[in-house]
Amino acid sequence: MERLLASANSIAKPVVGSPAPWFKAHVLDVNPQYSFHTVAGRVVVLFFMGSGIASEVKSAHDMLIRDADRFDDRQCCFFGIITDPDAEPAGRIKTRLPGIRYFLDEDRAVSAHYGACQEGSELYEPYVMVLDRQLRVAGRFLIRDSQAALVLADTLIGEGAPEDWAPVLLIPRVFDGTTCNRLINIYDADGGEDSGFMREVGGKTVSVIDHGHKRRSDVGIKDQKLCKMLGARINHCVRPVIHRAFNFDATRMERYIVACYEASVGGHFRAHRDNTTMGTAHRRFAVTINLNDDFDGGELRFPEFGTRTYRPPPGGAIVFGCGLLHEATPVTRGRRYAFLPFLYDDAAAAQREANNQYLGEGVGAYRQ
Repeated sequence: MERLLASANSIAKPVVGSPAPWFKAHVLDVNPQYSFHTVAGRVVVLFFMGSGIASEVKSAHDMLIRDADRFDDRQCCFFGIITDPDAEPAGRIKTRLPGIRYFLDEDRAVSAHYGACQEGSELYEPYVMVLDRQLRVAGRFLIRDSQAALVLADTLIGEGAPEDWAPVLLIPRVFDGTTCNRLINIYDADGGEDSGFMREVGGKTVSVIDHGHKRRSDVGIKDQKLCKMLGARINHCVRPVIHRAFNFDATRMERYIVACYEASVGGHFRAHRDNTTMGTAHRRFAVTINLNDDFDGGELRFPEFGTRTYRPPPGGAIVFGCGLLHEATPVTRGRRYAFLPFLYDDAAAAQREANNQYLGEGVGAYRQ
């Protein structure tokens, strides 16, 4: 049997059905380091405009964004990719929220990755690409066929019922009621500390506090006997199910924490992935074990796979791959308590060790 290409990322020009390459780039007026992968869960229209000065490019651009209501950031969004920010009159190429943004691609790196140009060449091929909510290529269109791109986008918007099921596992009865209450009491006795999220800054993985993105408090479990017992429950109840479903042997566990999302402060965690920094790249599976059920909201959602939400019963676990985009919806009543470890294997442990050099101050302790 012929072997596949060594890396899917080696494909220079994405083809229909293939995942669109991820990248970070400057979004005008918004964010100098916008992570493209976070737009998953919506239909995406990408317009590779080049300098944007050609008359046919201007016409296609104006046609594409004429119905701005289509790009509501809930079901659909538009990104223009421009290589020369000074070529257009001021105000014509301007971010319009929600839904209409422009990547500044002065070095043409993004354009080259998507096949709109070749490195070292002055030639540029403007085109429109439509991505589905999993950021897979659904269609590629010459600019004269831009209207067909919108037709496809509208078709995709209408696809995908809330009944779609993300590739997650629901595992009941991991912890019993006594264990759940014990962990809640540990949190309540301490009160919790505001927890951040991981981000790459200056080549280091650092913890960032941004209540617009995440609002949660955590308590680290210091009782080693209790940690050993919790690890044993994961080993006996979760590890075999992961092996059966995904043919992966989760031999390592990271973090023994009790987390709390509280309604009074708008507890939530916006859409993110758990393995996108050097300090977290070793993570393979995330585990969410709810400890109580007397709260509203606070459910898990996987935008790439629809609007369905997931909520394990007290003591039950939701398990999913760390590469999946997911969010914890706002808690609207009460407090949601949860035990939130990550699982990986021996090979990933070597990766973790090698990447320790990229950890910022204090992050090593946070990862335990």
